[in-house]
Amino acid sequence: MKYWSMAKYLFFILSFIVPTINSAQTASQQLKNVIEAVEAHKGYDSSEYPMGLFSRAYFKEEADFAKRQLNVLSNLNSDSLAETEAISLSMLMFQLQDQIDYYQFERFLNPLLSDSGFHSSFTYMARPLNSYEQVISYLNKLNAIPEVVNQYIPLLREGLEKGVSQPRVIFNGYESSYDTHIVTNFEESFFYQPFKKLPDDLTTAQVDSVLVAAQKAISENVIPQFKKIKTFFESEYFPKTRKSIGVSETPNGKEYYQNRINYYTTSTQYTADAIHQIGRDEVARIKGEMHKIIKEVGFKGSFIDFLTFLRTDEQFYAKTPDELLMLARDMAKRADAQLPKFFKTLPRKPYGVAPVPDAIAPKYTGGRYVGTSKNSTEPGYYWVNTYDLPSRTLYTLPALTVHEAVPGHHLQGSLNNELGDSIPQFRKNMYLSAYGEGWGLYSEFLASEMGMYTTPYERFGQLTYEMWRACRLVVDTGIHAKGWTRKEVVDYMTSNTALSLHEINTETDRYISWPGQALSYKIGELKIRELRKKAESELGVNFDIRAFHEIILEQGTVTLAILEGRILTYIEKTKNE
Repeated sequence: MKYWSMAKYLFFILSFIVPTINSAQTASQQLKNVIEAVEAHKGYDSSEYPMGLFSRAYFKEEADFAKRQLNVLSNLNSDSLAETEAISLSMLMFQLQDQIDYYQFERFLNPLLSDSGFHSSFTYMARPLNSYEQVISYLNKLNAIPEVVNQYIPLLREGLEKGVSQPRVIFNGYESSYDTHIVTNFEESFFYQPFKKLPDDLTTAQVDSVLVAAQKAISENVIPQFKKIKTFFESEYFPKTRKSIGVSETPNGKEYYQNRINYYTTSTQYTADAIHQIGRDEVARIKGEMHKIIKEVGFKGSFIDFLTFLRTDEQFYAKTPDELLMLARDMAKRADAQLPKFFKTLPRKPYGVAPVPDAIAPKYTGGRYVGTSKNSTEPGYYWVNTYDLPSRTLYTLPALTVHEAVPGHHLQGSLNNELGDSIPQFRKNMYLSAYGEGWGLYSEFLASEMGMYTTPYERFGQLTYEMWRACRLVVDTGIHAKGWTRKEVVDYMTSNTALSLHEINTETDRYISWPGQALSYKIGELKIRELRKKAESELGVNFDIRAFHEIILEQGTVTLAILEGRILTYIEKTKNE
């Protein structure tokens, strides 16, 4: 009887334990199943649509798919998941919800920004061709351009009818995005450049065939489509675009702007009014630091006089594009040398420094990082805009370099791509501005400790970049929630930052066309610096900057809430060691 009683007791205990184990396995497996479904989901036949499918029906199908997956994930018991799985669950739910919102707010009806659009994205296809398969894929994409144009133009027309187009004011100079590609000879086309250096292992017959196909694709399917795009924009789209600049003045615009605030800050805790005030407080703080440097260099005059001096004195500008690139490369190499002091894990992928392509440079920002996939034979690139040299200030170049290259976007983005197998691919592909741009701006702050700012003017350049991002909090909310005019934005930026007037105008158009995105930089950076200050305060001599950065980067892109939770856990764990 004693043994039977023990057996019954064990059975009784196991009746509670086994369901828990099964539940954990079920939650983990269900999460894995959804991740696999999302990563395998194409939504279109890639052989029929080599550049993708862009139609209302397609976006509805994608939203419905996201709803089904989100419903499964919402019923999972996250308490039973390991940390990496719990992060994957949270990140996937965030991604799927944005996919649903994309359709709900009909964002596909407004696929243009001040410095980019569906048509200018074609330029990113023109990369070096390293295999016959890449050659064929590129040809297929060039020949698919008419289909893409035919899909987008009806969406833009519907956007005009519904009053959700971009405002006309942001399109000054936009003609460069299509005029550049309207050439008389196919060999002059930007899209023909990759065919001038084909892979060495192609046979003579293959080379001949490819070149004939390239001529046909560009002459019949590329150049004519850019002519069609030009006619559409100039004869139909621009004359009918809206006059107001704030998205809140469009149908359902206030709700949409709050949705964008939530997305770009990865949080539901912020309102436009709260962010506006945070921005004003930061502007006041940073301006105090700027005045200290003005006093340090012995400048006699007002704050505005000093900004005018920086914008007009020749010592602060490169004489040639090559000089600007040379200086950027030198700064990037100096930053490389400092990385081991601050990071435990460094990326394997190298990066280069190159000019922004001429086709997009006039409306492009001062610099940007362009990454590549983990297995690509191409490096990442830190693009430096050499267009209009009198607008490219040298005193801001160190801050730009560390933001776009290392320890900014190249380091963070490459480490994200090189995460281990425990991190699903969708997370390796994911980019959230609050995390990525917050890290980029934090890198500008960190660069001071790395010795990257060698003159008071370069330190002022770092502050003017930080001021720039603080001003974004003020002007983005000003535009989209408080009825600011474009002139108010330009005047505010001009009176508070040392950015060139060309950059201020370019950036203003960007904020108008991309509601909420500009908020992510400063909100993300403030959170990282807040967490670092807390870690330094609570850990004292046990604070390790390399360990702190490892915690931030080792799980890849995360929301700010997840990041905060990980840092707080790191602090408690370190205190108990």
